[in-house]
Amino acid sequence: MTQSHRVAAEEAPLDAEAADGQQVADTFARLAVELHDADGLVETVDAVAQFALQALNCSYAGIVLNVRGRRPEVAAVTDPVVAEAYEMQISSDTGPLVTSLRERTTVLIRDTGTEDRWPEWAAKVAALGVRSVLDVPLQTGGTRPQTVGVLGLYSPDPDAFGADDEAIAHILARHASVAVATARHEVSMAQAVDARKLVGQAMGILMERFDVDGDRAFAILKRYSQDTNTKLRDVAQQLIDTRKLPADGTHAGNTELRPPA
Repeated sequence: MTQSHRVAAEEAPLDAEAADGQQVADTFARLAVELHDADGLVETVDAVAQFALQALNCSYAGIVLNVRGRRPEVAAVTDPVVAEAYEMQISSDTGPLVTSLRERTTVLIRDTGTEDRWPEWAAKVAALGVRSVLDVPLQTGGTRPQTVGVLGLYSPDPDAFGADDEAIAHILARHASVAVATARHEVSMAQAVDARKLVGQAMGILMERFDVDGDRAFAILKRYSQDTNTKLRDVAQQLIDTRKLPADGTHAGNTELRPPA
């Protein structure tokens, strides 16, 4: 082999590796644009799940989100098999998904046929045709990181996920975490704006009906909210819809519009 041929042979793997790296970078750049343009939380998680099928060695993918005060919510699946695998874990409160959520850790199952940490669940998903599982937590940054959900990858082949897949899955999880947090924040902001509008309308009704100022009108709404253990926006909505306020302990069964004593 000539010197030039040896140099070419040595550089070829590096060139291929560089090309693969550039392809991954380009793919994630497209994902970033797609997530930026996504219209809401549902479209965001769907985009992430579909992207996982393209970028990783998996046949199915899904996302489960943490919901404060409630059980985890299945937000996106690419196949009914994933939904079934998720529901079995959520209903039993055990499995790799639950562990990934609670412990903020990546869980890899190389073969459900030999998995002994969750043998009952593993046997059931193996019967569904799932042999490899990779669950990666979606975490927000900052000084107090929180797990907003889990990205799940599934394959019908044992030992399907290698180090490269896990590395790419973590990059995807970081993109997904930011996108989910942003989408949720936008939803919260929209709800807050809507709530302020409702409260403003309700205050206007009280101000006109009882000839009170804005502070007094807000105090009336707040009092009924506290006495009936009802959210302020819901009190306002009921007043707008029915021209009545929720019944409190003093006027149980009588919801005619009246200011509290």
